[in-house]
Amino acid sequence: MTRILLTGASGFIGNKLQKKLDQLGYGVTEMSHASGDISEQDTWKKYPRADIVIHLAALTFVPDSWKNPADFARVNLLGTMQALEYCKTHSARMIFPSTYMYGNPQHLPITEDATLKAFNPYALSKKMAEDACLFYSNQFNIPITILRPFNVYGPEQKDSFLIPSIIKQVLSGSDIIEVKTLEPRRDYVYVDDIVTMIIKVFELDSFNIFNVGTGISFSVEEVIQKIQQLAGTSLKVVVSGDKRHEEVMDTRADMTKAKELLQWQPEWTLDNGLTEILRQARMDQLI
Repeated sequence: MTRILLTGASGFIGNKLQKKLDQLGYGVTEMSHASGDISEQDTWKKYPRADIVIHLAALTFVPDSWKNPADFARVNLLGTMQALEYCKTHSARMIFPSTYMYGNPQHLPITEDATLKAFNPYALSKKMAEDACLFYSNQFNIPITILRPFNVYGPEQKDSFLIPSIIKQVLSGSDIIEVKTLEPRRDYVYVDDIVTMIIKVFELDSFNIFNVGTGISFSVEEVIQKIQQLAGTSLKVVVSGDKRHEEVMDTRADMTKAKELLQWQPEWTLDNGLTEILRQARMDQLI
């Protein structure tokens, strides 16, 4: 049986992935907040040998990274280096879900070899962690796969993210939907598709990087229109005009590499994903 050490097991992606791995019969050891500080070596010493480390644990909320960039570097860089040290000690391979790394791209869709830009402290911490992965792969012959998810969404995501924020407002009985801006476009990938991609790369035995997206982008305005159409509402949209520092205006993944090497492509359309989130949110309201 393949033994897996899953960090961030209680998080948005980790929770879904852990359930899927259990269904498939993998032996999974979970590492979550209760396990200790992932940037400390002693936290990792508690765990038995695994064949694969899936390193999801990280600080992720971009606005918070501007307030505490050093905390993001400590957790996301040093935590990843401790994961790499564990892999070196136990001859394990590693799967590292990183993040969107391309800033405002020069060309769309975006390939994995496009220029990287650390356009916020969160992205900076992940870029440094990616550099550490490449170094450990080259110097210690650790098989590592880096995944760069674009905008992940799905049921049970925190309300601080765009899609759950809009859905919460739509279902709350409010007369309006409040957002900061309508123009930025994002490539939204459903959480179950990320889970499938992670499992797809289990057998890779060399250093690889893959985008994880759909190849289609939608504006904030289009997302609101879709949610209102599915929910049967026609609420007024109020725009504050606030803009994020270093706002990226459009992202769209080139998924050629994943399709050719992994035979992977997204199964969830945005309409289907939003329908499922709305269904589960309405069920939660009834409980």
